Order: sequence, then structure tokens, then C-alpha cells
Amino acid sequence: MIITRVSVTVFEYFTNRHADSAGHSHPHPEGGMAKQAMLTIETEDGNKGYAFAPVEVIRPHVLNAFFKKVLIGKNAMFREKLWHELELWQRGSAGQLTDRALAVVDQALWDWAGRFLNVPVYQLIGAYRDKVPAYGSTMCGDELAGGLATPEDYGRFAEQLVARGYKAIKLHTWMPPVSFAPSVAMDIRACEAVREAVGPDIALMIDGYHWYSRTEALKIGKALERLDFAWFEEPMNEQSISSYRWLSEQLAIPVIGPESASGKHHTRAEWVKSQASDILRAGVPGVGGISPTLKVAHLAESFGMNCEVHGNGAANLAVCAAIKNCQWYERGLLHPFLDYDEGISYLNQLADPMDSDGFVHLSSLPGLGEDINFNYIEAHTLAVHD
Repeated sequence: MIITRVSVTVFEYFTNRHADSAGHSHPHPEGGMAKQAMLTIETEDGNKGYAFAPVEVIRPHVLNAFFKKVLIGKNAMFREKLWHELELWQRGSAGQLTDRALAVVDQALWDWAGRFLNVPVYQLIGAYRDKVPAYGSTMCGDELAGGLATPEDYGRFAEQLVARGYKAIKLHTWMPPVSFAPSVAMDIRACEAVREAVGPDIALMIDGYHWYSRTEALKIGKALERLDFAWFEEPMNEQSISSYRWLSEQLAIPVIGPESASGKHHTRAEWVKSQASDILRAGVPGVGGISPTLKVAHLAESFGMNCEVHGNGAANLAVCAAIKNCQWYERGLLHPFLDYDEGISYLNQLADPMDSDGFVHLSSLPGLGEDINFNYIEAHTLAVHD
């Protein structure tokens, strides 16, 4: 079980999405090729664990300066120890060893353990369930005719999502570089249109512009109270815990957070102490891996709070299935011009298949449950950093 090799494979894959100048995902008219990286951790017995990440997150410098120095020659079963040893390198890394890089290593170690023991990761953690209700998480608003350009577009798309089986929907509304964004009035109109379209029995949430002022956020929050939304997500800069405490005190509906704040489980403990949110938020890539995400979930449970897991993917789904205090799995990002169920070209099947009743079912495959198309990756490999 001694780690003998740590490598990164960079490959290209076909996608029908592209990112705007602010990094928000939107439909790509014709589709195109994009780059992805796969971290592989191999032990002396030939067993391997895998995790995917953006190329920039696990570039050669990060692999050679940190991953290999910490991992090579160590026991792959010592996930917690290895995570802490890597974390110690962060302070002196000049910001190069990010929480997202930590998360990739942690995912690959969990995947290795599951594959080694021939058990899914969510069961290895200690399963609570084998299917999780999903909410449909939309892409950010755009200016595409018939896309997500108007409140009425959101209403029509919400009807489609309900017909697909979703019992909950989260709106990502308009953000720059959309010409009219940000707009408190447009955000409220979109929320009104969706509530009118789906009726009272579908749970609704919103994740809008992240830099509203206190008063702007409060205005939206009061509208959400009237519309009976399930939660209000990241309307302000999350570096200001006091602003979120202020907002939580003003609103009857739950405020959820933090989503993007750095600091792993430590920061989220401060949010609980400060009563800055009603629901805690954590996602595997953002807080440094499966291991710290579980710590956040258990912290929340100790205070009688839910911990809603941020983002989709096999690792986040595994956490959702392993904890009790998470109501939903975030499935998306979704758009009228895209078919999420088509999957990804480097996977043989979706990691998060959803039935007609809105439940995502956990894979019985060992490890994280990703059915990786290794032949596709090999055929489209651009570089191997070893």
C-alpha cells in the first residue's frame, strides 16, 4: 500500500459549454475541445486511484514541488495524515498549493481506497442512503434568445425541469459581463416568474450576484420570503461574516453559506460561532477534499444545522450519501440549450444519473463511482507529467 507513483495526465475532450470573461459557464453553439487533467496515485501492488481537476490546479510545479514530496513512499491508507502533511506546505507555497489542489489528492486517495477494498466511497465512509433527491441548478443568466435572458425564460425552463422530475430548483441569475447585470429588480422578477410557473410545492433557491450591498441583499431576501424560497445563497462578499450575520438576523428564510470562502472547516466553524448563516455550506473542491467536507458536515450536525454540499460530481455525491444533514444534491449546471443527461465524453456513463422522481442514485462501482473511459483519455492525451 506504499505510494510509488503520482502522475498527471492532461487530455482534451469535447464539450458543448464555454466560459465567459468572468468564468461563468454558458452553452457553446457548436461545441469544441477543452482541456482536463487526471491525477493518478499508484501503489506498489499496482492499485490506482483517480481524480479529475482543471489543468491549472494540478500543473507540473504543484505535482513536483508538493504532491510527490509528500506522497511518494507513504502508505495510501493514511489519508488524514497525508492531508495534514500537504496542508503544512500551503503556508510557504506562495499561494501555489491551493485548497482545490489538496482536494484532488484527497479524492484520489479515497478513490484508491475504494478501488483497493472493492467498495464505493460513500459506503467506505459509512453510508446513510443510496439515493439523494436532487435540485436542478441552472446556469447563470445570459442574453441568448430563448435561453436564460429574461424572467419568462427562467419560468419556462423551470417547467421543463419539473417535468424532468426535479422537486427543487436553484436559480443562478445574471452577473457581469451580462450588459444589465447586476440587477436587484431582474433577480426578483426571475424568482417571481419561476414561483408562478412551478406552483407552491417545488422548493426554490437562488444564488445571485455575489457582491450586492447589505440593503440590496435585504430587498431581495424580503421578496424571497414572500415567494417562500428555501434558501438565499451568497448575495454578498463572504469575507464579511458580519454582513451575513446581519442579513440572517433580518430574514425569516434561511441564509446559506459560506460557499466560496477560504479556510476549509476552520472558516465554517467561525460562521457557526458567529451565527452568520442558518445552513452551512461546503463542497469537496472548495474546502480541500472529502475529508474536510465531512468535518464541516459533522460540525453542522453538532449544532443542529444542515450542511448543503456545493456543486455536482462523484465526490460531492458520495458525501451527500454519507451524511444525514444534507437535504439535496446539486445537479447541474443546467440550461434550455443543453442536455445534461448526455454526460461527459471521458466517462462511460453519468456519475449522477437521476430517475423520473428526482432522485440521483449512487453507483455500485468501487471508489468514487466514476466509470472512466480510459481509452478515450489515452486517445486524446496531450501530455503526461510523471
